[in-house]
Amino acid sequence: MELIANLTLQGVQMLVVLALAPGLTGLVRKIKARLMRRRGAPVWQPYRDLARLLKKEVVLAENASWLFRVSPYMVFAATWVAAALVPTFAIGLQFSWTADLIALVALLGSARFFLALAGMDVGTSFGGLGASREMMIGALAEPAMLLMVFTVALVAGSTQLSNVVAFTASGEVGIRISMGMALIALIIVALAENARIPVDNPATHLELTMVHEAMVLEYSGRHLAMIELAAALKLLLYMALIGCVFVPWGIAPASAGFFGLVSGFLLFLVKLAAGGAMLAVFETAIAKMRVFRVPDFLGVALMLGLLGTLLLFVSRSL
Repeated sequence: MELIANLTLQGVQMLVVLALAPGLTGLVRKIKARLMRRRGAPVWQPYRDLARLLKKEVVLAENASWLFRVSPYMVFAATWVAAALVPTFAIGLQFSWTADLIALVALLGSARFFLALAGMDVGTSFGGLGASREMMIGALAEPAMLLMVFTVALVAGSTQLSNVVAFTASGEVGIRISMGMALIALIIVALAENARIPVDNPATHLELTMVHEAMVLEYSGRHLAMIELAAALKLLLYMALIGCVFVPWGIAPASAGFFGLVSGFLLFLVKLAAGGAMLAVFETAIAKMRVFRVPDFLGVALMLGLLGTLLLFVSRSL
């Protein structure tokens, strides 16, 4: 019975991230619209868009290979697994031993790999342009992400997320300069990985500036729905990762009772709402930068992650 209960709780977390991801995207869009003095679409509009796309017929290019058809499902599966591994409202779940920070980076890199291949498969100029820009961003974002992982792992003594969250929630971390640098680096990487302002504008369809949208222009129907849902899952993944590592308060252990798990879930909703609101305010207050300045922007994250790691070797108290 205990095994069944643990598996059920793990399944609930997987369904929670899948159900909340479109809502987070809708919340960010709604807040941005209100800040711009527009009415905006309702928060549940992404759910309607996904349902409409699932009902539409898939239109494929004549020269599209099997890779073009399989890639949306591979991107969605890798992103969903990665998002489900990040602790949301509870730690120590049945598959928490697989929730490793390095494995998380590998799963996200796999999703990027398949999406870039799909963008180049049809042979359109926009797909190749978006894929090349995505690889440029990934070549800088992944090392910065790994350096952030090393910083957190050196502080917590583990790369397993449940152990990291338990350590940071215990209060033994205190105030560390290296953790602050890792937080800023993770925020910069999250903005780049999710194609948000100032790296990319998710609301634009101007071909010369697109990164993510350029790779998915040829998709339609259920294929496009899978990619859009994967993009929403990635945004929730980074929000949950920032929340569980740097704001771990309220996450309940798997052995907690019903009320403990419910309170952890409610606090997770509060963290998501606060993160979505801050993202909307940030995107409204800042302009998109030129594509050629993106390496400089990600270079800041790379240097912060490197400095945070070096500070831990110089002085364990930092």
